Order: sequence, then structure tokens, then C-alpha cells
Amino acid sequence: MKSVKSPSFIDALIPVLFLVALLAVSVSIYGSDSSFGPNQIILIMSAGVASIIGLKNGLNWKQIEDAMIHGISVSMGAIFILLAVGSLIGTWLLSGTVPTLIYYGLQILNPDWFYVAACLLSAIVAMSIGSSWTTAATIGVALMGIANGIGADPAIAAGAVISGAYFGDKISPLSETTNLAPAVAGSDLFSHIRHMMWTTVPSFTITLVLFTILGFTEDRVGANVSIDSVQTIISANYHVSLFNLIPLVFLVVMALKKLPAFPSIFIGALIGALWGFIFQQELLTKIADSSLVIDQISVIWTAMFDGFSITTGDGVMDDLLSGGGMSSMLNTTWLIMTALMFGAVMEKVGLLAVFVQGILKKAKSTGSLITSTIFTAFGTNLITADQYMSIVMPGRMYKEEYERRGLDNVNLSRALEDGGTITSALIPWNTCGAYMAGVLLVSPLDYWQYAFFNLINPVMAIAFAYMGIKILKTKAA
Repeated sequence: MKSVKSPSFIDALIPVLFLVALLAVSVSIYGSDSSFGPNQIILIMSAGVASIIGLKNGLNWKQIEDAMIHGISVSMGAIFILLAVGSLIGTWLLSGTVPTLIYYGLQILNPDWFYVAACLLSAIVAMSIGSSWTTAATIGVALMGIANGIGADPAIAAGAVISGAYFGDKISPLSETTNLAPAVAGSDLFSHIRHMMWTTVPSFTITLVLFTILGFTEDRVGANVSIDSVQTIISANYHVSLFNLIPLVFLVVMALKKLPAFPSIFIGALIGALWGFIFQQELLTKIADSSLVIDQISVIWTAMFDGFSITTGDGVMDDLLSGGGMSSMLNTTWLIMTALMFGAVMEKVGLLAVFVQGILKKAKSTGSLITSTIFTAFGTNLITADQYMSIVMPGRMYKEEYERRGLDNVNLSRALEDGGTITSALIPWNTCGAYMAGVLLVSPLDYWQYAFFNLINPVMAIAFAYMGIKILKTKAA
């Protein structure tokens, strides 16, 4: 039997440099679209380079292929949830749940409280739809227009939108990254969210205080014409009522009851479908161009698998109130599978161990281990320019060490989000930073110091780690 050699540092470095170089080319060519296909091809090619090194060191193809299959299988639970999330977003847009959240959320906006209100509204929308990108591209664009109209600082306004969007995204069970982190770390989705609250809520509270202080240091005069316009369009197309929020209440209750994420979210999608049929008859009739039940059911069915689309006469509002469907999650599924394939090969060949051994030699305490995880996630954001990679790669690198030290996997999944998810928007060449700059028309170099939540949360997480606050052990430890 052929012996397997331990990889050298050069062996470990080759696929990483190959990945980084091609990702840099990908981002330079495709910008924020690089995660919609180009990066997936690069991940597969990088997995191929790592596989060649494994073959050189004595592994056979069957061993490498089995590792890939096992690595991808880890993500299947998250993929099921993502598909359910797509259906839920589609039916919640149709039922009026998301539009109602936006409608009532807009009422809290006031020129004197604009920054803190913009942060809160972005958080509400992102939490309800699970996407910081969609939030920035829709309500974020509207908020930036309002900011310009009332004389607010665009950089501070962008920081408020991004802080709120990433807070809402981070604690939403609908979010792709919030599903990815526990899938990679091996923790439960709702346990992961509950554990994140300990660092997330204090960070967001401080963020709101800072935006309140900033708000009262400026005099802003202007009418909220844009807000009135948005509310008018929503009320003209939907039956707006607090009853529309009941699907959200059901989902929250199921989460608090600790029911499994996949059935909970899919049940939430079904409730949204029922609510749309009951409360949005006028809208259904308009979209289906028919009052027949079978035609209306077809619209609801389509919302579940291919998303919901509405025409209001306003392009921004059409984008805000359209989307979802299982099909909308297929690109994310593709990215997760290829990223986990690359990580699985790196792990099987022993290349990740080469890097992690050097770090772990200095990470003696639990605090230093969690801090190393956060900095590794941030560093991955800097090097690979992709927030998904900042979750997958460190997650695969540190998972075994957390388990060896008797630390619950929720500690790892939280650290991945604290260091990876929210720092991505601060980096100009990262896909998230480039995307936010293109949508909000403010450079990350200008808004980063005002993205308070994205700056405070990693610091809060490190402080909690060294003070031993809410660091959970496994039952066996």
C-alpha cells in the first residue's frame, strides 16, 4: 500500500495562492457579479490543484472524491433550509408581510432621528428578507435619496444602512450566511442565532446610541416626500394590515419553541401563501388577470418556486417588492457546494492543518482561539474577497480544534459571523464592499468608520471571549 506523505508548507501554499490570484482576477473582471458563477469555477479549479497535490503525496482519487462528497453532504441541511427560505420570501412578498413591515417601519423616520431610524429600518427589512444586499439595493437606495434631500451626510447614512442591514441579515433565519455558518461549524441554526444575540444585541445597542448622538449634531430640514411615495405605492397595491404580520409571528414562535429550522421555515412559507390568498385577493386578481381560484393558486405556487413579481410603475419599488422563490437560492447553493468541495479537499490532503498548526501553537486559551478565528475570517475576507470563503475556510480549519477543546460548535459559528460576515462590507475590493459602493454610491473608504455595528461587533466578540462570557462547553466536556 502506498504511503501518504505529510504536506509541506509549499504544498499548502500553492492552492491558496492559486485561489487568491484567480479570485483577484475574477473580482477585477466581474466585480460584484463574481459570486454568480466565476468564483464557483475558480473553487472547482482550486480543488483540482489541491487534489493534484494530494495525489502527489500518495492519496488516491477515490479517497479525494469521497472527501468531496462528504464535504458537500455537510451542507445539505443548509441547502434544504435555503430552498425553504426562497419559498418563504416569495410568499411573504405576496402576502403583504414584508411590504407591511416596510410600510410601518417607514413611519418611524423623522429628519431629527434620520440616522438611527435608517439603521433600524434597514435592520427590520434585512431581518424580514434575510439579505443585506437586497436591503441596500432597495430600501437603502431610497434612504440615500432621502438623506440627500434632507442634507444628511451620505457617508454616515451609508454607514447606518450597512450597520442595520448586516445586523438584520446576521440574526435572520432567512439569511444565506446565517445558514452557512452553522452548516460549516456543525451547529443548529436557531441555537446559532440565539448564541449570536449575546454579542450582536449589545453591539447594535451601542450602534443605535452613536447614530442618535450623530443625528442630534446636525440640523436637517426637508420633507419626507420619498417616504410618503413609498407608503402610497404599498397601500395602493396591497391590503396593509397588522394581520399581515401573523406569518412572521408564527415563525418567531416556532423558533422560540426550538422547532427544526427547515420545517419551521417551510411552514412559514405555506402560512404566507394562505395569507396571500385570504388578504391579497385584489392583488392576486390583478397579477393573475383572473378571479378564478386555479389561476390565483398558480400565482402563489409560482411565488414559492420562482419568486414573486409585481409591477407598481416605480422601478425601485418593483425591485423592493419582488423576489424570492426556490430558484433564487440555486446560485447560493452552487457556491456553497463548490466552496465546501474546495475546503474538503484541503482538509483531506492535510493542507489546512499546515496553516492551523502554526496558529494553534500560539492560541493556548479559549479567548485566543476565538480571537484567532475572528482574525482568520477577517483575513480571508481581505485575501479572497468573498464573505462565503471567510466562513467556509476558517470553519473547516478550526472545527476540529473547537471539538477537541470541548467547546460547543455554536462558539465557532458565532466567531465565523463576527469575523467574516460583517467585515466583508468594510473592504473595498471584497465583493460586498464593491457591491455596497456601487449601490449606495459611497466608497467603503468613506463609510467604513460609520459602519459602527460592523466595527464594534468583532471587538465585542473578542472581549466576551477573553472574559469568558457565554462561551458554551459541550455536554461531555
